[in-house]
Amino acid sequence: MTNQDMTEMTMKIGDTQVAVEWADNEAVEALRELVKEEPLTIQMSMYGGFEQVGPIGQRLPVSDQQTTTQSGDIVLYTGSQIVVFYGSNSWAYTRLGHITDQSAEDMKNLLGNGDVTITIGSK
Repeated sequence: MTNQDMTEMTMKIGDTQVAVEWADNEAVEALRELVKEEPLTIQMSMYGGFEQVGPIGQRLPVSDQQTTTQSGDIVLYTGSQIVVFYGSNSWAYTRLGHITDQSAEDMKNLLGNGDVTITIGSK
């Protein structure tokens, strides 16, 4: 698949548009296909004091690898949960992407003050 064939994806945390460098894997391809027609809105819940977790509503392909996450990482957990980190954790995840335009402090401000909604769409 060439870059021209790929739908560009966007992501918002609440009302804040964030820049994401998406991974190149089957899970991201499936997510891209899922949001091609209409945006996917996910109700997230705080978990563990370092991440927000929410259900995608269907399973995506997994390629879990042991990972130590950093603030801004976006991963797939159990094939059907999206996780966005504002802290760090070590676990086996499928990498989806990384938020590139927010500092660790910005991520904590966006995600660390209660449950949020994220929206993933296409340009």
